[in-house]
Amino acid sequence: MKRRKFISLLGGAAVAWPLKAHAQQRTEIKRVGVLMGTAESDADQKALVSVFSQSLADFDWKEGANIHIEYRWAGGDTGRLPALAAELARLAPHAIFVQGTPATTALRRAAPTTPVVFVNVSDPVSTGLVSSLAHPGGNITGFTNYEFSMGSKWLEILKQVSPAVTRVAVIYNPDNPVMSGNLRSIEVAGPKLGVRVVAGPGRESEDFKRTIGAFASQTNGGLLVLLDFLTLAHRDLIIALAAQYQLPAGYALKVFAVNGGLFSYGVDAKDLFRRGAGYVGEILKGAKPADLPVQQPTKYELIINRKTANSLGLNIPQTLLATADEVVE
Repeated sequence: MKRRKFISLLGGAAVAWPLKAHAQQRTEIKRVGVLMGTAESDADQKALVSVFSQSLADFDWKEGANIHIEYRWAGGDTGRLPALAAELARLAPHAIFVQGTPATTALRRAAPTTPVVFVNVSDPVSTGLVSSLAHPGGNITGFTNYEFSMGSKWLEILKQVSPAVTRVAVIYNPDNPVMSGNLRSIEVAGPKLGVRVVAGPGRESEDFKRTIGAFASQTNGGLLVLLDFLTLAHRDLIIALAAQYQLPAGYALKVFAVNGGLFSYGVDAKDLFRRGAGYVGEILKGAKPADLPVQQPTKYELIINRKTANSLGLNIPQTLLATADEVVE
């Protein structure tokens, strides 16, 4: 081969190799895990996960193009969370997105170095998930859903909606470490509003049936249902029991009120999942969770179900209706 032709070919190869390497780099598939405590058959929860994946796509992280998402669903069973967290950890994902304190705690143990982004965690500092909100300090960061002081607000709204209520059962998952703080805030607010607060822990459907049924045996009762993947998984049952026993009930998430609960006051879940996707996208580009501050909600939404109020014989004050973000007719 002539010297000039050989040099020309070599030069062409030198140009092609970097181009090929660059193309391979652009098409590298990043692995993302998603851990949900609820069931995959839950249409509302599936819709939230779709918001997450679509938001990733909006940030140019598209399934099958440059990311692959692995989903794990616990189906409302606390006992399954450690095994599912371990499964995701073994896949060595570049980041894991998770909902709720119990599932995040399971990931902290199973994947101590994998970047984790949470949503719907009430108090990540006291549970040891992060060192502080401004400086998480480890492999975990994310978005909280409310502070413990929210308990007094729920109780206040319940009294506005149903002034006759003098007893309130707080329905919650006793295995969730933040629930005790939520319960205490409601117990402290109770005497100021003339309400006796009763703890209503439950892990399974029979627990909720037994607790709510026994509580309803006396008059002037109401319910507050603390947000957790267990109460989410059993929301249809809890809403049905409140209707069966004619108990005014307040919740922390819109889906409860839309599905028949009396009212809800809390964060916009879709917004949290969108923002969570933004953090995951930043991590996939090289950001470290320790450098991404835990963010708190900036806006809460009040949803009132007037149809349920009418069935309970309640007249919602116009002042409260005027402040509602949505009224379900």
